[in-house]
Amino acid sequence: MTARRRFGRIRKLPSNRWQARYSLPDGREVSAQETFTTKTAAERWLAGIETDLARGQWVDPAKGQDTLEAYANTWLRGRPDLKVRTRELYSWLLGKYLLPQLGYVPLGKLSPPIVRAWHAELVRTAAPTPTRQAYSLLRAMLNTAVSDELLLRNPCTVRGAGVSRSGERTVATVAQVNALAEAMPPRYRMLVLLAAWSGARWGELVALSRDSLDLERGTLTINRQYVELRDGSLVLDTPKTAAGVRTVHIPPHLMPELQQHLATWTTPSSSVIFPNSKDQPIRRASWRSVWLLARDKAELPHFRFHDLRHTGNTLAAATGASTKELMARMGHASMRAALIYQHATTDRDAAIAAALSSLAAGDLGASVEAKRDGAQQGPEHAPLSARGRARAGATGTRRARGQSSSNAN
Repeated sequence: MTARRRFGRIRKLPSNRWQARYSLPDGREVSAQETFTTKTAAERWLAGIETDLARGQWVDPAKGQDTLEAYANTWLRGRPDLKVRTRELYSWLLGKYLLPQLGYVPLGKLSPPIVRAWHAELVRTAAPTPTRQAYSLLRAMLNTAVSDELLLRNPCTVRGAGVSRSGERTVATVAQVNALAEAMPPRYRMLVLLAAWSGARWGELVALSRDSLDLERGTLTINRQYVELRDGSLVLDTPKTAAGVRTVHIPPHLMPELQQHLATWTTPSSSVIFPNSKDQPIRRASWRSVWLLARDKAELPHFRFHDLRHTGNTLAAATGASTKELMARMGHASMRAALIYQHATTDRDAAIAAALSSLAAGDLGASVEAKRDGAQQGPEHAPLSARGRARAGATGTRRARGQSSSNAN
């Protein structure tokens, strides 16, 4: 028997379950994709559909019939803006973590419980980084599905699942950077120094050509990078974002050695300024053995090449550079990374201040004795503060700091 209603129709099936249907303004008939155990449940479902139609939030269930795998392939084809390495990463994540578990599920059937269960299994069985990346990719695709009106809302609701939590950044001292450079074969010494003092990335450094350098102005222009794919191929590409295209000033103390490097290890026909022994761009596979030997010799067994970038950015922050200046030098569009380096510098400054207090406490008795002795021996033997020159000393300190900042930049 069919129940008469203001909106939609409900009927009882021979199975004793209830079916709900409704008509659209264009005359199409739509049935609920599932039946209900009670008439009340069917009525509530119809009431929800009526509300969605009135609010303009109704989503045609027929549009959500494509499986996640079919939609993911369409989504990737519709993203010509993706960089080659990002496209490769997304394809790998889909093939390993997303499609085997969720690829067969129609978009309209993806629910928060299904996504939550999939994510929980990844947390148990996969490493944190690909787990975060896979969840972020699923959320991005389903956000597009919402924009395309294939879904009413995104079922990716796991709090904090896609958030990147940066671990502690390893930063070398200037002495450690120099030790690492000394431990490298002479051909690659300048590569280590420039990485530490410019903050450039590996792919940006190995793609630098003579055209990238302005030796008169002391700058390098970063407008391309080498990307190595999983199949071993080397692709010359532009930086990941527009902010990655930038001109960076080289600290002046590096310029003589950089010019010597160019004269010794490159020729006019060299395509890059850091070629390997065959005058070709450096590959990660061959570089790895050289790097491991050098870092062990420098007694930095866990130091990564990318940590040289962290070191350079931290040194730049320590000069007092503003957030915008750090963003420009680092090639970041977001303030987040620059603020991290500034925060690290602030923490270090607090540690320095605490150490200074310890020195002051330890030397307090000696200072009192020195003042007493100075008063007895005459002003020429008194401590600086006892002669009333604290202000002059402070001025001298500021001048020295200014010179240090100038050299560091």
